[in-house]
Amino acid sequence: MVNQTKQKKTSWIALLCVAALLLLVIILENLSAWTGVKGILAPTSQLFTVLKKAAVYSLVAVSMNLLNGFTGLFSLGQAGFMLLGAYTYAILTVPAAAKDQVYYLYGGSAIRYSVIDLLGKLFGSSGAGGAVSLILGVLIALICAGLVAALFAWLIGLPVLRLKSDYLAIATLGFAEILRAIFQWQRLGPVTNGANMIKQFPTFTSFNIKNAAGREVLRLSTFVPFLVAAACIFIIVLLINSSYGRAFKAIRDDEIAAEAMGINLFRHKQLAFVISSFFAGVGGALFAMYVANAQAKVYTSTMTYEILLIVVLGGIGSISGSCIATFLYVAASEWWLRFLDVETVLGNGFKVPLLRNGFRMVVFSVIIMIVVLFFRQGIMGDKELPDLLRRRGRQSKSAAAEETEGGHG
Repeated sequence: MVNQTKQKKTSWIALLCVAALLLLVIILENLSAWTGVKGILAPTSQLFTVLKKAAVYSLVAVSMNLLNGFTGLFSLGQAGFMLLGAYTYAILTVPAAAKDQVYYLYGGSAIRYSVIDLLGKLFGSSGAGGAVSLILGVLIALICAGLVAALFAWLIGLPVLRLKSDYLAIATLGFAEILRAIFQWQRLGPVTNGANMIKQFPTFTSFNIKNAAGREVLRLSTFVPFLVAAACIFIIVLLINSSYGRAFKAIRDDEIAAEAMGINLFRHKQLAFVISSFFAGVGGALFAMYVANAQAKVYTSTMTYEILLIVVLGGIGSISGSCIATFLYVAASEWWLRFLDVETVLGNGFKVPLLRNGFRMVVFSVIIMIVVLFFRQGIMGDKELPDLLRRRGRQSKSAAAEETEGGHG
C-alpha cells in the first residue's frame, strides 16, 4: 500500500514537471514577441531548432529503447519506419489544391484527397472551424503514420521474430534500405513523388496563432512537437509499467524462464516490435513536419545509428536517459560546437589552427568516446529520474538520522 502511494505521488510529480516544461516552452518561444528581446530567443534562433529536433528524436529514441532496452530485441529499422510515417503523413495532408504543383512531374497525385480538406467540409476551412480541421486532420494523419509503420512491422515480424534477435537486426536494416529505394522508384511517383520532395503540408509553424492582420500573436511551433512527444512517451511509460511491460522485461532477462512462467514469447515480441514501430512512424511524421518535407534519401541507416547512439548514451533500459541524451546530443552536434566549423583569424592576423568546416564532428566524436568510457552503462544506466530522486531523499534522511544519533550520543 505504501509503495502504491509512493508510485502515485511520483507519477503526479512527473506529470506536473512535464506540464511545467510545456508551459516553459511556450513562454520561451513567445518571450521575444512579448518583450521585444531578440537574439537567442528569436523564433528562428538555433535554440528552438534544437528543441524541436530533440523533441522528435526523443520520441524515436524512446521507441527504440522500448524494443532494445526493455524487450531485448535488437532492431535497426528505425529509419525505415520513420520513412513510412513521414510519407504517410505527407501524402494524407498535402492540400488537394497543391497536389498538382507538388506532383508536377507526374501530372498530379494519384491520391486526390486530403484529410484536412475532408474535415474542412464538416467544420469549415477558416476561423475556428479551420483550426479544428487542422488539429484533427494532423492528429488523424499522425495516427495513420504510426499504423502504417506498425502494419509493416507486423508483416516483417511474422517470419523474423521466431528467430534470434540478430536476425531481426539484419532483416530490419535491409527492410529500411529496400524501402528507401522503393519510395524513390519512378513508377510510384504519382504516390511518393519519386526522388523528389513532398512539400506544402502542415508543419509546426502551421499551429502558430495569427490575428486578422496575419501577425503571429501566439507561437506554438515548439510546443506542438513537445506535446505530441510527451503524450507518446507517457503512453510508452504506462505500457512499460503494466503487466505487458513486466513480460517484456522478463523476456529480456531470460527467455527460457519467461516461457516457463507462461509468457508467449512470439506474441509479446511481436507486440513490442509493432508498438515500437508505431511510435517510430509517429516520430517520422513529426520529423517531416520539422524539416517541412518528406524525401526518402534522408532516412538512411546513418539516422538509425544516430538514434541507437542516443539510446546507448542515455542508458539502455532508461526512458529518462534517452530523453536527456537526446537533448544533449542534438544541442552539442547542432548548436554548441558550431563555432569549431568557422575559421577564426585573430586581430594580429594569427589564424586559429584546426578550426575549419568538419572539425566540429571530430571534437564531437571524441566527446562521445569520453562519455562512453566514463559512463559504461550510459548516463542513467537502467535507472529513471524518480529513482535517483528517491535515492537522494533516502540518503538525506540517513544523513539526518546519523547526525541526530551523533548529537544524542
